[in-house]
Amino acid sequence: MNIFKSILVFIIYCHSTIIFAQENNDTKSVITQNTDTITPLPNKPIMATNNDDTIAKKVLTKQKKHNPKIATRRSAILPGWGQAYNKQYWKIPVVYGVLAIPTVTFFYNNTWYNRTKSAYDILFKASQPNASQEDIDKLKNIHPKLQGFSLSSLQTFRNSFRKDRDYSVLWFAVAWGLNVVDATVFAHLKEFDVSDNLSVQINPTINPINKSKGFSLVFNFKKNTPRIVNVR
Repeated sequence: MNIFKSILVFIIYCHSTIIFAQENNDTKSVITQNTDTITPLPNKPIMATNNDDTIAKKVLTKQKKHNPKIATRRSAILPGWGQAYNKQYWKIPVVYGVLAIPTVTFFYNNTWYNRTKSAYDILFKASQPNASQEDIDKLKNIHPKLQGFSLSSLQTFRNSFRKDRDYSVLWFAVAWGLNVVDATVFAHLKEFDVSDNLSVQINPTINPINKSKGFSLVFNFKKNTPRIVNVR
């Protein structure tokens, strides 16, 4: 029972620490966005019209990026919420299916732990030399599947169910953590550049000094290029 309480306190502490730490970082961080350079066409004066607000809204909407911190925070609060933010809705049943396994095993092991513990206590009192008639009558309250077992067998069953119950809590915490990790990783990959501007090329080379052959590894990264917008 002490292990169960310690694991539960540890889960609550880690859960609250993650949430408040990320809220602090969001408050203190400076939000920076890459904006496209707006260059007017030559010999075309810029006239302020009612369409300026519409253009500004479109630019801001385009510049809004997928924020991995939001996915992490939402998954830490509610499993599957971060996957919904990533628009990976098919993962939500998978997340709850994985979390359901340790949940079911927890209730199963906890139920049988209480039954074996009660049976052990009743049989222990009834087997004492000074046991009263009331203690002996309580033997009928033992679960039918546990009737006829010795004290040592009941003690073994009780300890086994208690251990499996505590492990169920641990596996539930691990599954919840994997849910957070999954949402965070795929939120980062959401903005991963897979265009033609990002590539790796391997080219053969010759060293002019010692005339040895080799190869070179060239990385091409995407660059922000200015875009010409005609504002009328």
